[in-house]
Amino acid sequence: MRKMYTVLVMILVVLSSCQPEFTKEEQAQLEQALSKAGGNKVELEKALEQAPEAHRKAVWFLIANMPERDLTSLTADFILENTKVAYQAREQFAWCKSLPDSLFFNDVLPYVSLNERRDNWRQDFLDRFTPLVADCANGFDVVDSVTQNINEVVKVEYNTKRRKADQSPYESMEQGMASCTGLSVLLTDALRAVGIPARIAGTPLWTNMRGNHSWVEVYLDGEWYFTEYYPDELNKSWFLADAGKADPENPIHGIYATSFKKTDLSYPCVWDESIEYIPAVNVTDRYIRLYQEQVMNTALEADELMVDFVVYKNEDTAKGDNRVSDRVEVWQGDKNIDFGYSPSTIDDLNKFLKFKLKKNSDYTIRYADGKGGQLEEKIKTGEKAELVKLYQESL
Repeated sequence: MRKMYTVLVMILVVLSSCQPEFTKEEQAQLEQALSKAGGNKVELEKALEQAPEAHRKAVWFLIANMPERDLTSLTADFILENTKVAYQAREQFAWCKSLPDSLFFNDVLPYVSLNERRDNWRQDFLDRFTPLVADCANGFDVVDSVTQNINEVVKVEYNTKRRKADQSPYESMEQGMASCTGLSVLLTDALRAVGIPARIAGTPLWTNMRGNHSWVEVYLDGEWYFTEYYPDELNKSWFLADAGKADPENPIHGIYATSFKKTDLSYPCVWDESIEYIPAVNVTDRYIRLYQEQVMNTALEADELMVDFVVYKNEDTAKGDNRVSDRVEVWQGDKNIDFGYSPSTIDDLNKFLKFKLKKNSDYTIRYADGKGGQLEEKIKTGEKAELVKLYQESL
């Protein structure tokens, strides 16, 4: 009894000594998390008690935001080891040392991305990938070195014959194979191990209905870029055209990035739709913007021109709230040339849906009427770039 009392007093002393670090809201988050831990509460309290003062806020962040499955199962040793090695990377690599706590906590420190098995990978991956980045001058060099060499380091290839989609790093390495989700988990962990903020991104279903996909985002010099296990250049990939045609109004066709910190959204896991404990942020608009920028920056052929489209509820175009996000399809005869989603009321008034079309050519434009039906409009392009205004109804 005396021993239990002593341990309780020590925990209270640790928590009370941290009062200047933690706000009332943070204390409440911690208490709420501990209340869900059941019999594992003692392990979480042990992690807080034994964490070095410089690491205590990081341990708090993990406990306050981890899902209930981890609150009831992770040991103090696991949490402390993960945190200690993450801070080793922060001290070792200049690109990580300069990160604000918010980025380091949410996108470097976490031990997991999705619902995969909780492997203790961090020290192993730090040892494996440090030689690749030892001579790197900045984060861009690090990402390039890791993505170009990860396949050789972990010996994992893309293969849909893998046992499951949501494999942990070591599950993939044991099999030597993984699909896009397992590969993204591997790459995210490898990048985090050497101090690069990284997270998984993906869509539950492309708007062309050709399935789902997962990839990786990295934070460099103030912005997020996307990359993959089999990389192209940053923000370039075969899937950008599909991502750029995501539907911002339809969650199943949206694009999401993972977060460890709790959010109001849940990352959609197509392999298990019952999972709702993975926080997410909606990044659909950024991919639409990236694709539209790519379209604008690609050289036009001599017989091509750029055509902008915008859809309005009616012909009163003077009203800023009259624009609607609508699927716009471009047809030539019986062939669907392209499609995309027009800007909504919350988009900048100078933003338009852009298509590259042939000069002096006839097209049929199909779009929704807002009432469950479809409208068609015939257009003929000219010699110069133009703006096509479409209306769901007449005044």
